[in-house]
Amino acid sequence: MKAEAVRRSSQAGALQDKIAQVAEPRESELVTTTGQPRDVDPADARDRRDSRWDEHRRARREQLVEATLAAVGRHGAGVGMEEIAAEARTSKTVVYRHFADRSELYVAVCTRVASQLLPKLRAAIEATGSHPRGMVAAAIDTYLAFIEADPELYRFVVHQQTLDRPTSDPIDSLSDLVGKQAAAAITVALQQAGHDPAAASPWGHGVVGLVRSAADWWLRAERPMLRTELAAHLTDLAWAGLSGVVTPQSLSKEDK
Repeated sequence: MKAEAVRRSSQAGALQDKIAQVAEPRESELVTTTGQPRDVDPADARDRRDSRWDEHRRARREQLVEATLAAVGRHGAGVGMEEIAAEARTSKTVVYRHFADRSELYVAVCTRVASQLLPKLRAAIEATGSHPRGMVAAAIDTYLAFIEADPELYRFVVHQQTLDRPTSDPIDSLSDLVGKQAAAAITVALQQAGHDPAAASPWGHGVVGLVRSAADWWLRAERPMLRTELAAHLTDLAWAGLSGVVTPQSLSKEDK
């Protein structure tokens, strides 16, 4: 927790430095003490003008992301750019003015979805206390609840097949992000059990692969069982493999 606080403080400081660097100078800073205009590099002047529009651009991008989410809800995961533009009440030309292509818009949508899902996963895991099985169960149920609430959005962010170019941004895959979250939870469980946490990453991503594959089947089969039942089955399967390596020897057999 202390390290996390230090990291956040460092990020906040870096952000403040960045804001200070792009802040438009006061008029008094553009003239000499004799009242004569200072020499200003034309490139710097352009940068200052551009910075005035930064907030507008960010707001417009957020609006287009919102429109994309609405368009996915209306038209499904295969929604096209024309439908997204129509939802935003603008043209594709304007959309492409703010996003270079569909891939860039897709990454922005994934970022938005991740910013909503990952805190829910963390909260669900933390609410279970320190019991490893409870952490696994909570994470699986929270992930499935996200899918159940909006299956088309899930398909859009996890099974996107119509991108203009391959994405290489580290936040472009929701499954990767969830895998990292699962790995973090398994790391804690391994450390609590006094074991080497080196295997946490492959196990975390492996559990997500298990849940994702089962969830895809669940959707294709039109949800033949309740979400809670599916979550229980997947928890049993995942825990059967994890329990032998994340459970401290001091715990009773019933805890396993």
